[in-house]
Amino acid sequence: MKVYTRTGDAGTTSLVGGTRVAKTDGRLEAYGTVDELNSWIGLLCASEAIPEDGRKPLQTAMNLLFDIGASLATEADSKWQPAPFPASAATSLESAIDTLEDSLPRHNRFILPSGHPDAARANIARTVARRCERRILALKEQGIAVDPQILTYINRLSDFLFVLSRAINNFNGIEEIFWEKSC
Repeated sequence: MKVYTRTGDAGTTSLVGGTRVAKTDGRLEAYGTVDELNSWIGLLCASEAIPEDGRKPLQTAMNLLFDIGASLATEADSKWQPAPFPASAATSLESAIDTLEDSLPRHNRFILPSGHPDAARANIARTVARRCERRILALKEQGIAVDPQILTYINRLSDFLFVLSRAINNFNGIEEIFWEKSC
């Protein structure tokens, strides 16, 4: 099978059920952002700077993000329908967050998204997750059914990525840099 089909050359693509939509359609914005998030997480997974407690949740997230993309690309009247998104996915991330946080220093200051390069990459992934959440919410506002567990998971994933960025700095002996209010 060839990678190229030429069917999208005029700016449209097919959803799972076969409906042709513009490549600027909100669904594509949403699942395209999910794909972008997955790529950033893949880059993090390739790093040796990730503490072991952070690696498995990232690998799980990559698989779940494919499920989310498929769900967002499926019309309500499509013959094929994705399975309901597991509520346990968000709970598992909460456990991973708790595990990572137990090893981190406590404070109540804002942290700049810097330090180790992979901590900065985790923060980029975090901001992409937040954009992903906004894109999915926009679909919901347009009347497109979205499994609420997907929104919960994406929200929790951004929290996990924030804590992971802190854990990467800690794991690699790099001090966090705190925001210094300038005005």
